[in-house]
Amino acid sequence: MGKIWTGLALSLTALAPAVGTPNDAPAPRTLPVIPAVREFQPAGTGVFHLGPGTRVRAGRGSAVEDEARLLAGQLQVPFGYDDAKGDGDGPAGPGDITLRLNGSAAEARQGTAKSAGTVNESYVLTARNGRVGIDAPTDAGAFYGTRTLLQTLRAGSGLPEGVIRDAPDRRQRGLLLDIARKPFTRDWIEDRIRQLGDLKLNQLHLHFSDDQGFRIESSSHPEIVSRDHLSKADLAAIIALAAQRHVTVIPEIDSPGHLGAVIRAHPDLQLVNASGRALPGAIDISNAASARMVDDLTREFAPLFPGPYWHLGGDEYQALVVDDPESSYPQLVPPGGTVAEATTRWLNDREAVARKFGKRTKAWNDGFISTPRAVPDRDREVEYWTGKELGAREPEEYLNAGRKVVNLNDEYLYYVLGEPNDFTYPTGERIYKEWTPAVVRGTRAVAPSLATPARVLGGRFAVWCDQADAQSQDEVARGIRLPLNALAQKLWYPGTPPLSWPAFEALADKVG
Repeated sequence: MGKIWTGLALSLTALAPAVGTPNDAPAPRTLPVIPAVREFQPAGTGVFHLGPGTRVRAGRGSAVEDEARLLAGQLQVPFGYDDAKGDGDGPAGPGDITLRLNGSAAEARQGTAKSAGTVNESYVLTARNGRVGIDAPTDAGAFYGTRTLLQTLRAGSGLPEGVIRDAPDRRQRGLLLDIARKPFTRDWIEDRIRQLGDLKLNQLHLHFSDDQGFRIESSSHPEIVSRDHLSKADLAAIIALAAQRHVTVIPEIDSPGHLGAVIRAHPDLQLVNASGRALPGAIDISNAASARMVDDLTREFAPLFPGPYWHLGGDEYQALVVDDPESSYPQLVPPGGTVAEATTRWLNDREAVARKFGKRTKAWNDGFISTPRAVPDRDREVEYWTGKELGAREPEEYLNAGRKVVNLNDEYLYYVLGEPNDFTYPTGERIYKEWTPAVVRGTRAVAPSLATPARVLGGRFAVWCDQADAQSQDEVARGIRLPLNALAQKLWYPGTPPLSWPAFEALADKVG
């Protein structure tokens, strides 16, 4: 076996034109894949290309049959059954690609469940003697192996003989899409899911309720739904495609702020201060009807999203941003307590409803407020987006307390339409050169001991539509393409990327 190459310069030199044909060209020191593979060990001088007899094969009824059929369709070659148990379509031949599970039955079932953040996503891809084998403990890992193969073939140089051993550095990798402020079509969202899957990103966070709109059909409260919205049939199709591409869809119904669409239909739920002034988007958490409304929606929507997560929101509650919340909002103050305590208990109570559906919860970092009598649930994940919130708590405060953090740093990962409030559109180049999962707030990294994959679980790129008409859907798609490529690279592959930015950008154009 040859030397193991990782993180070195890319060669896109054309290699042999036929399946498994050796030549004198050296094997590339890394492969034309985004994100870069963690380890490639060349073996020999042969190169795999599609041939006239190529099939994609998997065991009959196996958990990876869907992945094999998808790859066969994308490569426009036949699908066949693996002959491992004597019930297939004959032994593998020249040019064949075989997918197999090699983990335990429990791992295979876990992979089939497609729960981002809990699945073993590793795979081993072997190219030898004109054939390719993709072995993985779960169907998620096998799917990522097919993405690696697909990109190398799209690059046009073929797959050199050898062994790839690959797995992500971070468990949570994805995109947040604000469909509340700007309605996106089902087709556009499905295109983004395909893009996420090809980049080995595994989450789509849908922020579908805000002041500007409630964008998914509701049977429990149809009066709050905006004119432009996704039907439940649309949602089911989106979730089905996401499951096929191993993308977990995370729902968010933000509360107790950002509920303007609900308040328009139910003005009695509006938070009003001691002077009688209403706060846009803020719901009165002392009103029992407010809790019933949000819990009704949780009970309706939680079963529609099969993934493990439920996002509580919790950010920018206007009752907490004044100098004296207790004087400004006396109706919110519990006996002997504070508005902060009441807000924390509100989120804890909403979380209790989501947990009845088996959900793990997330909330924005400014929704985590500990008081002597109320502490946010210990297992709730911190979605850290800003250091500008009341109190400006550093990410270290959460990490040192043992909380799990997901990185949505608004300095690098916030694509805010119209660029309000000093936001600028982030670029793939800046993410690629400067950001890492450890850079949770601003431009400064937390200590390596706090930034381990067990503590900073991953990150998401966020599209917020504050000025909805500032860009069309097509402009948004173009604007986020390279940032998503860069994010995928930095969440999958730890350390310095193997390519220069110009080489990476050229590769994205080639294999995307």
